[in-house]
Amino acid sequence: MTVKLDFEECLKDSPRFRASVELVEAEVSELETRLEKLLKLGNGLLESGRHYLAASRAFIVGICDLAHLGPPEPIMAECLDKFTQSLSHKLDSHAELLDATQHTLQQQIQTLVKEGLRGFREARRDFWRGAESLEAALTHNAEVPRRRAQEAEEAGAALKIARAGYRGRALDYALQINVIEDKRKFDIMEFVLRLVEAQATYFQQGHEELSRLAQYRKELGGQLHRLVLNSAREKRDMEQRHVLLKQKELGGEEPEPSLKEGPGGPVMEGHLFKRASNAFKTWSRRWFTIQSNQLVYQKKHKDPVTVVVDDLRLCTVKLCPDSERRFCFEVVSPSKSCLLQADSERLLQLWVSAVHSGIATAFSQARLDDSPRGPGQGSGHLAMGSAATLGSGGVTRGRGSGGVGHVAAQVQSVDGNAQCCDCREPAPEWASINLGVTLCIQCSGIHRSLGVHFSKVRSLTLDSWEPELVKLMCELGNVVMNQIYEARVEAMAVKKPGPSCSRQEKEAWIHAKYVEKKFLTKLPEIRGRRGGLGPPRGQPPVPPKPGTIRPQPGSFRPKPEPPSKDLGSLHPGALLFRAAGHPPSLPTMADALAHGADVNWVHGGQENATPLIQATAANSLLACEFLLQNGANVNQVDSHGRGPLHHATILGHTGLACLFLKRGADLGARDSEGRDPLTIAVETANADIVTLLRLAKMREVDEAQGQAGDETYLDIFRDFSLMASDDPEKLSRRSHDLHTL
Repeated sequence: MTVKLDFEECLKDSPRFRASVELVEAEVSELETRLEKLLKLGNGLLESGRHYLAASRAFIVGICDLAHLGPPEPIMAECLDKFTQSLSHKLDSHAELLDATQHTLQQQIQTLVKEGLRGFREARRDFWRGAESLEAALTHNAEVPRRRAQEAEEAGAALKIARAGYRGRALDYALQINVIEDKRKFDIMEFVLRLVEAQATYFQQGHEELSRLAQYRKELGGQLHRLVLNSAREKRDMEQRHVLLKQKELGGEEPEPSLKEGPGGPVMEGHLFKRASNAFKTWSRRWFTIQSNQLVYQKKHKDPVTVVVDDLRLCTVKLCPDSERRFCFEVVSPSKSCLLQADSERLLQLWVSAVHSGIATAFSQARLDDSPRGPGQGSGHLAMGSAATLGSGGVTRGRGSGGVGHVAAQVQSVDGNAQCCDCREPAPEWASINLGVTLCIQCSGIHRSLGVHFSKVRSLTLDSWEPELVKLMCELGNVVMNQIYEARVEAMAVKKPGPSCSRQEKEAWIHAKYVEKKFLTKLPEIRGRRGGLGPPRGQPPVPPKPGTIRPQPGSFRPKPEPPSKDLGSLHPGALLFRAAGHPPSLPTMADALAHGADVNWVHGGQENATPLIQATAANSLLACEFLLQNGANVNQVDSHGRGPLHHATILGHTGLACLFLKRGADLGARDSEGRDPLTIAVETANADIVTLLRLAKMREVDEAQGQAGDETYLDIFRDFSLMASDDPEKLSRRSHDLHTL
C-alpha cells in the first residue's frame, strides 16, 4: 500500500480522493488476504517442522541403538556419542526456532489481521454510510424548486448536517488509512526481524552466511528503531492535524473550489450539476475542470475526460435567473450550450468569474501557446516567446495588413491544405505547426488534447506567424504528411472519418494515426517533396558568393556517408541526420520522426553532431525550423563544445543565427577553445552576426535590470527574420573594422 491521503483533499471529496480511497480499500483487502495466507503457510511450516523434529529424534534413538550393538568399540562409541549429542543440541535449537516463529506469527501477523485492521474496517463502513447520506442530501437540496422556500431551507439544513457528518467520517477514515499504512510497515518488518534473530540464534555465530546476516540484522534493527520513532512522530502530528481540522472544518459549509494559476492558464475544479441534452433533461453531478483553455468534466477519476468547450475563446457564459433550479448558469459556444448548476450562490459567482477569466487568459496566451524554448533558457539566454521579446518583431499576423486571413489563404493554397488533414472539413482555420498540416476546429481540439509532444496547434487567423514558419507550413502540407501517416490506410481497408462523423470517431482516428501510428510503412529512402532527390520547395541552401564569408577552420563539415542501397534500413535517428544534410529533405525528416527518430540523435562518427547541427551546416532555415518545432535542443553541443549558434556564426549563416537567438540559444556558451559566439563572429568579421549578438547581449542586460528596452531591437530582428526568409543572399557581408561598431 503506497497511498497517503491528504486531509484537505478528503474534505473536497474530489474524484482523486474517491479514487485513492478505492485504491486503498483494494490494497487493504489484498493485504488482509495475503496476511491470512501467510498465517496458513506459517502453521503448515510449524507442523512440518515438528514432524521433522520427531523423525530426527527417532533417528537419534536408532543411532544410539546401533552404538550399543555388539562389543563396544571405543573409537566408534566416542564418534557416535559426539554426533548424537551435537545433533540433539541442534534439534533443541530447532525447536526453539519453531517456538519463536510461532510466537512471532501470533504476536505480529495475527494481531495485525485481527486487531490492526478492525479500526480500518469500522471507519470504512462509517465513511461509505456518510457518503451515501451526503449524496442523498446533495441531490435532494439540488432538486428543491426555487418557489418552495421552506423546503429549500430544510433541505439546506439537512445538507449541512449530512456534510458535517460525512466530513468527520472522511477525516476519521483518512486517519485510519494513513495509520494502517505506517503500522503494517513496521509490524511486518518487526516480524521479519524477529525471524532473522531466531535464525541467528539457531545457526552458529561463526558460520560465514550468518556473519553476513548478523551485520544486516543490526542494520535492520537500527532502521526499524528509526522507523518506529518516525512513525510515532508522524502519527502524533497527524492526530494533532486531524483534531485541528475537525474543529475547524466541520461547520457543514460547502467545500471551497480549487482555483490557481497553471502553465496553461487558470485551473479551477469542483462539482457541478449538469443538465443532459437529451429529451429527459436529467441532471447529473460531475467533476468539472477549467484548464488548458478548455472546460471538461468527468464522473470518476479514471473516466475519460469529456470536453464541453474545446477552446474558451469560442464561448461565453451567462447567468440563468429564469431557470427552474437555483444557482444555474449557461456556457454557450457556436456548436452547443451547456446548462450547469452550482451548490450555492457564492460558488455560482466563483464559477462564472473563473470561466470569464479562462476566456481572457485564452486570448492573452494564444500567441504563447506554441513558442519553442531551449532547455537551458534563463539567465544568459535570449528568450523570444512573447510580444515583449526580440522575436515578436518578425511575425506575420493572421489578420494583418495583408487582409483578413492572409496567412490562412497562403497556407490553404498548398495542395491538399484546403481541407482538414484528418476529416476533410473544408476551409480549415487551424494548423499543427510541428506536423505542417491544416485542421478544422474540432480536430484541432483533439490534437491539442494529445499534448505538444505530438502536435502544436495554432490558429491561422488569430495567432501570430513568423515568416519562416509560414514557409515551413507551405513546404510540408496535408498531402505530404498523409503519404507518411496514412500510407497503409488503403491496404488495411480502414475508413477515414468525414466532416459529419462524430467527435469520438475523429478522436479514435487521430489517436490511431499519430499516437499509435498504425498506418505507417517501413522507413523510406532519402527523397524530396514528391519522391525524387533534391532540395525542398522552400528556400534552398545558398552557396557563398565571391567576397562573402567562407567557412572558417573548426566549422562542422559533414563526412561523406558510406553508400547504402537501402536507406530504409538505417536507424531512424541516422536517417533523420542524413536527411537534414545537404540538400535537406523535409518529407524524409518527417518520415524519420514519425518512425521514432530522436530529434536530438548524436552521430558519433560525425563529432557527436546532431541533426540540427547538420541542417545548420547545410544552411537550411526550413530544416532548422522544422527540427526546432519538433523539440530539437538549440543548445546541444558537439564533441568540440559547439552548439548550432557557434556553427552558424563560424559558417556566416546570419539567418540561422537570428533563428537560434529567437529560440533561446545560450549567448555565453563557450566551446572547447573557450570562445563564445560573439568572439567567433568578431574573428570571422561577420558584421550582421556581430550586430545581432551585441543587440542580444544589450537586450539581456536591459531585461536583467527590469527595463523594457528600445523598439529598435524589435525592428532589427524583424528585418533580419524577413530577410533570412525572403532574401538570404543579402545576409552575407564582411566588415573590415568591426571593432568600431
